[in-house]
Amino acid sequence: MTQVLLTGFGAWAGSNANPSELVARAFDGKTLAGAQVSAITPPNFFREMIGFTTAEIDRRKPDVVIMMGEFCGRGLLTVERLGQNLIDATRYGLGDSAGEQPQGEPVVPGGPAAYYATLPIRAMVKAMREAGVPADISDTGGTFGCNLLMYGVLHHIAVNRLPIRAGWVHLPSFPATAALDENLGMPSMALDTQVAGLEAGIIAAVEHPVDIDVAVKSNFQL
Repeated sequence: MTQVLLTGFGAWAGSNANPSELVARAFDGKTLAGAQVSAITPPNFFREMIGFTTAEIDRRKPDVVIMMGEFCGRGLLTVERLGQNLIDATRYGLGDSAGEQPQGEPVVPGGPAAYYATLPIRAMVKAMREAGVPADISDTGGTFGCNLLMYGVLHHIAVNRLPIRAGWVHLPSFPATAALDENLGMPSMALDTQVAGLEAGIIAAVEHPVDIDVAVKSNFQL
């Protein structure tokens, strides 16, 4: 049976309700499209999150890894195209749960500049939209913890030549977060809608070992 591993962060970096952890938990133990889904929550520490996640990957041996995080300011699910070898946390004025704020540092010294996600990003976005959930491909995953973990996992898979397809999905903030005085005007999306979109994305990832060769329209660059 195909094994799918989801990752989602807990509350950190100014977010008291990180949607990625709750969305991941919603699928833990479920079967979708004949695939068994499990979920983990990486630690909110830059120095630990890659090692924790890659150890779980080596132990569980999934076929597909879909990592998730919150991207405040986006109002749709965004499937990332690539992870870059850079962490530059100070530009956001945020750090990890230990207060660390790396600036302009490589994720892996001497590693490639970037890795492309190996998930079928077009098929996933198309499936999410067909499920009635706003979604798009993103060409920039930021330079914070999400990009750090995405790059670290893709690097681990590449150097060890693991038969695993992996990538990242960014999620909008919850309405309760957008309702805070300091966040008024922030795009948001309810948990049920995010779960529906991710379900469509998981199924598409399982059913498309190779991405579809069709154009996926976007109205703006992400």
